[in-house]
Amino acid sequence: EEGLAHLLAYRLAGVERRERHLKHAAKRIIFGSRAGIAGTVYGTIVVMAALTAGSEGNPGLWQLSAIVATSVLVIWIAHVYAHGLGESIDRGRRLDAGELAEIARRELAIPLAAVAPIAALALGALEFVRDTRALWLALAIALATLMLQGARYAGVERLSRTGTLVSIGVNTLLGLVIVALKAGLSH
Repeated sequence: EEGLAHLLAYRLAGVERRERHLKHAAKRIIFGSRAGIAGTVYGTIVVMAALTAGSEGNPGLWQLSAIVATSVLVIWIAHVYAHGLGESIDRGRRLDAGELAEIARRELAIPLAAVAPIAALALGALEFVRDTRALWLALAIALATLMLQGARYAGVERLSRTGTLVSIGVNTLLGLVIVALKAGLSH
């Protein structure tokens, strides 16, 4: 009976650990990580560019989702490959699979930046919202992500209030330029 109680306690601890891991993963997907601020900004810009360019000609939202996902994955793979080459040169040897996998994990913020905007597109594709609203929602999520990452950067760097506003402002301006391009293409 003691062994059964121990096994049950072990299983319950595993459930709690998995729940904590899932919560942490969800927070990372939604808000990014401190270490992934640059990757989240980079991925978000790629997402916004893909949304803007990919929406020309009014493709279906599933097709646009595929365009966004493919674009961000290709950029992520290229990014991982380029960093792998650079680290290989710096170390004077080829990287092993584990080292390359670590680079891929470190840069995971790039493709994770596409999750929420693609989910917004899926809401439209599933007819929960109109197609145009889903597209603008995806862009709004991306813009909010840029603003949030500007604030997070300011916090990590312990910037002054003015520095924080500048950081958020620069990210917001960059996002608004992309939104303006989308608006210009729509008319």
